[in-house]
Amino acid sequence: MSNLELYDQAFLESLDLKPEQLNAQLVYQSVPAWDSVGHMGLMAQLEEAFGIMMEIDDIVEFSGYEAGKEILAKYGVVVADVSDPGP
Repeated sequence: MSNLELYDQAFLESLDLKPEQLNAQLVYQSVPAWDSVGHMGLMAQLEEAFGIMMEIDDIVEFSGYEAGKEILAKYGVVVADVSDPGP
């Protein structure tokens, strides 16, 4: 499973979302399940999926679907769409 698939799966399972909800508009508290409890569940699932332990500041700054990709990059986890050729 790719990093993007693992990342998406964490959101889908921990926040009970549909795949079409995974986009730049998905931010903290934009869906009912992404409250403080849902946030901690998501963080735990991401840490387990990628074998990392995030700093508290990064957990607090993990404010959205896209922002999370940048934060995970600090831990050597590259979450990218393989169909996106990049810049």
